[in-house]
Amino acid sequence: MQKPVVSIVVPCYNQAQYLDESLQSVFNQTYINWECIIINDGSSDNTETIARKWIVKDPRFIYIYKENEGVSSARNLGIEKGKGGFILTLDADDKYEATFLEKAITLLLANDELGIVSSWGMYFTNDKLLQVYKSIGKTTKDFLFHNAAIGTSLFRKECWEKVGGYDECQENGYEDWEFYLRVCASGWKVHIIEEVLFFYRQNITSRSAGMNKIDKATKKYIYMKNKAIYCAHYEDFIDRFLITSDLEKAEINKFKNTIDYKLGALILKPLRNIKWFFLNLFK
Repeated sequence: MQKPVVSIVVPCYNQAQYLDESLQSVFNQTYINWECIIINDGSSDNTETIARKWIVKDPRFIYIYKENEGVSSARNLGIEKGKGGFILTLDADDKYEATFLEKAITLLLANDELGIVSSWGMYFTNDKLLQVYKSIGKTTKDFLFHNAAIGTSLFRKECWEKVGGYDECQENGYEDWEFYLRVCASGWKVHIIEEVLFFYRQNITSRSAGMNKIDKATKKYIYMKNKAIYCAHYEDFIDRFLITSDLEKAEINKFKNTIDYKLGALILKPLRNIKWFFLNLFK
């Protein structure tokens, strides 16, 4: 029996310096029946030069240029053009361990209930490994409040078609999470391979207050858009809220018991007494 074709979609926007390493991880896959569609999302760097080098090296690589419209649009285009019944997404600065595709496709072919197969991931920078991320996602419940799988996973093209693809209105992140949430809510399950088979390049930058506002706005958009899913899991939503409240209270109480807090309270006590004196003096 011929092994099914996997369409690997690699969007790239001004990440040419990492693209070689990413595509090399595709080329190294032990599962060989794949095509890799490189989507140049309007880059101004030498992405095209690097991509064309790879399509000369191996005809399984395909190159498409489009105007910049964001990662969701680029992924949707690549998936639409792909010939495979299975889709693997990969960002241009990340990479896979050589056996991921072979292990993941074997699981999907063996279980019709599975829609997505992911793995554990390793965060890394240019010069060192940072930490392992152990995904836990299996069902809708796991994806309600955060992405419970790594952002680039293997899934059935049928899943993408059923939920209408990636949301191109999401321009500030979490497009993977929102997509997985809808896939799970449509009845598909997720399997996590408990091995580090994915490497996620971590750009170490501080999150500003402005970014935090964008983060909250994006999460609110996901909650509101998928209101029906959250209503169906109302009890889980309430449980999460109560757990979060209890954790915050515990942190506050823990802080109040620190020496720093007690010392600060001792220093401020005379000032509070002076304030109380003057407030009562002029009543």
